[in-house]
Amino acid sequence: MPANRPASEEPRLSVTRPTRVRPRRSVLAFALPVPIVGLILLLATGNLLLPLRQVVTIEAKMASKRDFFQDPEVERLLMKHGFRVHITSMGSREIANQDFEGYDVVFPSGQPAADLISRERAEANRPVLLYRPFVSPIVLATYRNYAEALVGADVAEAQPNPDGRPMYYTLDMTPFVNLTEEGKRWSDIDIEGHGVRNSNKILAQTSDICESNSAGTYLGLVAFVQNDNDAPNDEKEAARVAQKIKPLLVEQGLPSSERAETYLSPDGQSIAPISVIYEHQFLAHQIRHQAEKGATDDARVLLYPSTRFVTEPQLVALTGDGARLGELVSEDPELQHRAMELGFRARNNNSGGTTGDELTEFLTARHIPVPTTSSDDTRAVLPPLPLLEQMIKSVGDCPDRKGDLP
Repeated sequence: MPANRPASEEPRLSVTRPTRVRPRRSVLAFALPVPIVGLILLLATGNLLLPLRQVVTIEAKMASKRDFFQDPEVERLLMKHGFRVHITSMGSREIANQDFEGYDVVFPSGQPAADLISRERAEANRPVLLYRPFVSPIVLATYRNYAEALVGADVAEAQPNPDGRPMYYTLDMTPFVNLTEEGKRWSDIDIEGHGVRNSNKILAQTSDICESNSAGTYLGLVAFVQNDNDAPNDEKEAARVAQKIKPLLVEQGLPSSERAETYLSPDGQSIAPISVIYEHQFLAHQIRHQAEKGATDDARVLLYPSTRFVTEPQLVALTGDGARLGELVSEDPELQHRAMELGFRARNNNSGGTTGDELTEFLTARHIPVPTTSSDDTRAVLPPLPLLEQMIKSVGDCPDRKGDLP
């Protein structure tokens, strides 16, 4: 366990200016020792004359947004500012329900887990600082033949792509959930006509509901749809809706800890035709694919739920060093630009924290289709935090742990 630093502690930066070493005027006729050669090289490049910066190691617990901090370019940019981030990986809800003493930051993937942490710290009179450097919508990742089968069943509609076949589809959540509720199978909607033989039930697979923010958010989305586009607002209603949707979410088999990894694997289509992931994970894949192969991955596509919910990942700073990191990733132009290159919708701090058009321009310049979201789409609302926790525990049969709400 890393050593805990008090929240008020500021990083100790020491600046050392080395003494300028003047080279001898005489020409040496013999081989120089290796240390002297290295010294001459440092002088020639000017690196020896730069001030030395102490690197602060940030201890962090993170869920899917570790993708950003594990990127080599992000690591380089953070190092330039004197930070190294050591990450302990786990699911968002697992982060909130474990001890985070000795850590500088925790970064769950959505607001519910961050709220759990904030509530507990407030009760202990140890408030936290929250930072929202970027957003990433919940999406349903699938493959073209499955998306086209849903179009044929009047459950999905392709978004226009003037340059070729569609990469994005709008999924009508009510009939889609109804297909799962009615026990319909892919063979019932003519998946064979799209070159696939699959008689499994039609459903979206999630990560572990007890651990993952994406799974908990999808649970809230299904609950919203099944409750006539309204979030449950009392314990009795939450219990009723949880029992109604439980069969729709527990028939998916053994969920993996990270659906995006399965979806992007060569065998992903045979394991899970539809996976609940974050938009940035899909876009980052397409950006890499375009850069490496000169074309997008035509087999993989996204379903955008018509009833949508935009996640609000919050970096929770627990110490002074953590707060400095939160400010840096939220405000530094280079880090914000890199977030966009990794598929995130970076927040524009000059526009009141709203996401701008930078991602659209970036994708267009690289000939990657840009997703559109209709202004008429219904925006889902999650239940209040205590009710959402109650529903997650009921649907997932989750054990009681530290931080659970009554």
